[in-house]
Amino acid sequence: MSRSRIIALVSTLAAACLLCFAAVTFAQLTIPGLTRTVLQTQDLSVPGHEGVFVKVDFAPGAREPDHTHPGDVFAYVMEGAVTLAQQGQAPVHLKAGDSFFIPAGRVHAAANDGSGNARLLVSFFVEKGKPITVPVK
Repeated sequence: MSRSRIIALVSTLAAACLLCFAAVTFAQLTIPGLTRTVLQTQDLSVPGHEGVFVKVDFAPGAREPDHTHPGDVFAYVMEGAVTLAQQGQAPVHLKAGDSFFIPAGRVHAAANDGSGNARLLVSFFVEKGKPITVPVK
């Protein structure tokens, strides 16, 4: 096997391992009616950090428990609506087309209080090797 084919194979295997690791870190927080799909994982130019791009689907009535992330989060509501509660702030109702930011370590939770599905695209910029979602006890 040529050197370029070996490099391509190793790169493909490494990318698959990273996606599996990101999916496992989300599996620690299983919530009825909530589905997280990791779309992409990428090392960042900031040493020790990675970007994780995720699609989050909320069925009607689905609620996340309070949790944090070890990095900053940007999110966009693609469809439906959610209520976002962040520690120290009044809850906000977000609808399709709205976006929001959650700083690293801030306790927060979201819920779909509507009668239809809600879908978010979420970008996590987190410390590599740490769980992406950390439940608050």
